[in-house]
Amino acid sequence: MLWLLVLHIVALLCWAAALLYLPALIAAVETGRAQISEAEAPLHHASLARFIHTHVATPAALVAIMSGTGIFLLERTAEVWLVAKLTLVTGIVLCHALTGVLILHAGRGTAGWTRLWTWLLAVTLCLLMATVLWLVLAKPPLEAPQWAQ
Repeated sequence: MLWLLVLHIVALLCWAAALLYLPALIAAVETGRAQISEAEAPLHHASLARFIHTHVATPAALVAIMSGTGIFLLERTAEVWLVAKLTLVTGIVLCHALTGVLILHAGRGTAGWTRLWTWLLAVTLCLLMATVLWLVLAKPPLEAPQWAQ
């Protein structure tokens, strides 16, 4: 059981680090693209962002979700804070998908609002991750709504 928890935490750290790094990398790629002419632009300018997204962030997310599911099944925890945490993790997964969309748009050179979207994405990810961390560490005694009881 302990090895599963360690695997979950390590995967979460890798996933979170990659997701927090990618918005800055996407914005930097777009800034660099704006400063050089189209003829000088490399063919795969977003290849580092795409590599990190597909080979670091996505596998780490899958391992984190699978190991978290294993912990949930072994411990059989069904408290309200856990449901709230899983809801926030769903938001992080959606941000993960939005990061992929931004990488694709940056790769095509069609992202006009990239800096704004990457900034909003980074702030949203920070808030979601901080709230998840607080829920896991504090395990507040939340009450289920009347309709859920």
